[in-house]
Amino acid sequence: MKTLAFPVLLSLLLLPTLNAVAAEDPNSALNAWLADHDLTAANLPALQQAEFATTALTAVQTKVAAATLWAKRRALLTESRKAEFDSRVITLNGKSMPFWYKAFGDAPADGRRLFISMHGGGGAPARVNDQQYENQKRLYQPEEGIYLVPRAPTNTWNLWHEAHIDDFFDRLITDMILFENVNPDRVYIMGYSAGGDGVYQLAPRMADRLAAASMMAGHPNETQPDSLRNLPFTIHMGALDRAYRRNAIAGEWKVKLKTLREADPDGYPHEVTLHEGRAHWMNLEDRVAVPWMARFERNRFPNRIVWKQDDVTHERFYWLQVSADNAKGRPRMVATRSGNTVTIGQSDVGEVTILANDEIFNLTEPITVRHADSQLFAGKVDRTIAALAQSLLERDDPRLVFSASVTVTLPQAAAN
Repeated sequence: MKTLAFPVLLSLLLLPTLNAVAAEDPNSALNAWLADHDLTAANLPALQQAEFATTALTAVQTKVAAATLWAKRRALLTESRKAEFDSRVITLNGKSMPFWYKAFGDAPADGRRLFISMHGGGGAPARVNDQQYENQKRLYQPEEGIYLVPRAPTNTWNLWHEAHIDDFFDRLITDMILFENVNPDRVYIMGYSAGGDGVYQLAPRMADRLAAASMMAGHPNETQPDSLRNLPFTIHMGALDRAYRRNAIAGEWKVKLKTLREADPDGYPHEVTLHEGRAHWMNLEDRVAVPWMARFERNRFPNRIVWKQDDVTHERFYWLQVSADNAKGRPRMVATRSGNTVTIGQSDVGEVTILANDEIFNLTEPITVRHADSQLFAGKVDRTIAALAQSLLERDDPRLVFSASVTVTLPQAAAN
């Protein structure tokens, strides 16, 4: 007979009591559960088994539950990551990323801006990339915000768009929210040369974490701009920067972004500048990108999403979610929301989850999901503590949390 670990056994013993409380007030039951448990991925299955976690919530109850869950999660993360933050080094899966930052201006009451600035170099000895790291610290200065320069975890040619970078930046953003009062809706990335390569790649992959992005003197390699639909994106390039056809490709992206904007006038905000008479070094003329980015805040819940996966895949993008298997092969998806109706215009995957909350939908009314002439779903969805907890644990982003979801299977024709 298998022996249950004491915390799991205790949870099972307490379930009848918690479920009785949940019948009257799910949030009281949640507080009782959190008094004995941390909000972690390991504890999530036990939470999701509790009746109170699957009880339908009102909008007011949902706000209270979301605040309670984030307060508990924030306290845990603040304690567990303090040593990491104080050391200014993040270590994940055997790799380490040092970082340096400086604060500028007075902190707004609703949180600071965060500018993550990636250095050049790559494919060179560590001492070369170390020097590029030091140089990057001196390049830019926002009027208000935290200017942060990470040192790439590796010295490879693709140092800023290897698969581990997304996880490092997710963790870095959360750390800055915890310890420097960064506003999650005011996070920006920028980079020069190899750092610009990283912006080309990371901005489409992480658009739903960002408010704007600026690419300086880099090369996109194979990536495409489709997923930039809701992310302001600026390119600065020396008009004479001919190495690897950087200048020509920047011009090509200018045309691509303009064409996308013309076809979708509410999307693809962008600005592309080729600096006349400048080669790879633009003599700091690209500094204008910093105030340009600072004008924007993240569009957390856009009405239209264009999501094209790259070689590094994600399972969540704004209010869409797919399984890890469905993220493979660089699939593309387009979804539009009007009121409580979602229309999937294109999908290279056969199953997709629509994430919901009260900022996107009127959850007192039914949600409809359509594709072409097919109605894939029509009905009401319940707000639950289980959905809130899972959503929060996936991102540790208190402003990108969902209380409900619906998963639909698309007609085979849509997946081809």
